[in-house]
Amino acid sequence: MKAFIFAAGFGSRLRPITNFTPKPLVPVLNLPSICYTLALLKEAGIDNVICNVHHHAERIRRFFSENDNFGMDIHISEETTILGTGGGLKRCENLLNDEHFLLINSDIIVDSDLTSLIKHHRSSGNAGTLMLFETPEAKTIGDVGIHERRIWDFRNMRKTGFRSENIYAGAAVLSPLIFRYLSNGFSNIVDTGFTGLIAHESLGYFRHEGFWQDIGTPRNLWKTNIANRHSILTFGNRISRQIGIRPHILSPKAVISSKAIVHESVVGRDCHIEDGAVIRASVVLPETVIAKGTVIERSIAFPGGRLSLD
Repeated sequence: MKAFIFAAGFGSRLRPITNFTPKPLVPVLNLPSICYTLALLKEAGIDNVICNVHHHAERIRRFFSENDNFGMDIHISEETTILGTGGGLKRCENLLNDEHFLLINSDIIVDSDLTSLIKHHRSSGNAGTLMLFETPEAKTIGDVGIHERRIWDFRNMRKTGFRSENIYAGAAVLSPLIFRYLSNGFSNIVDTGFTGLIAHESLGYFRHEGFWQDIGTPRNLWKTNIANRHSILTFGNRISRQIGIRPHILSPKAVISSKAIVHESVVGRDCHIEDGAVIRASVVLPETVIAKGTVIERSIAFPGGRLSLD
């Protein structure tokens, strides 16, 4: 089975962090978020991957190259004009139209065993199976309408009246039939491919009941690194076995003064924490300098700036 990773977005909600770093390389516990996705794919025995890129494309290419593609066969689909989730997938139809394939986002942190999703899909007979996650925030994020073990709607856009406390969790197994309903230009896969499968084929679901978090906003990025750090560290061994590196709180390549205080925080590589600095419940992204006597709390610090979560 092949996989397609969405990694082309601008990361607009994460600006100004993504002005200089593409969202797939924004670190969670000092590991670029896309590494969590790659580890899940390798664990499921998938090493043939197509990854679309656009924003800071060269940075992502270089990251893969510097890590020898983590032992995977990775094909880069670079979009000179961004095509959205629908158009980006449609562009790679010729690479994916021979068998069912796995679709996954590069900005989700999840402890799912993808083999369970794949097995569920294969036994269902559906043209597609989406991984869902139950959350009380479903109506705010965008809920999925389910009925009789199938998906019938998203945000009630099809006016079916079917609602739920589940969201699309950013992973799916799909039949090549989805390409019949995708557009060549810019489009959203929910509005085209997923709704096309609902209307003309069948779209099922698989509930993920473990840990799940996206990093799409500064608050979510902070929450993932700080509030959820212990949950993520519990599956660090799984990640390390697949890609050779594990999530960690303090980078060994950071320089932290013995006269600084770092409490319940994450500090990235090549950071300099100077004398008298106090860092509490904060994320210090790579190459950031925290000057003498600076105090930061509940913040994300990055080269040239800081975002407060209060």
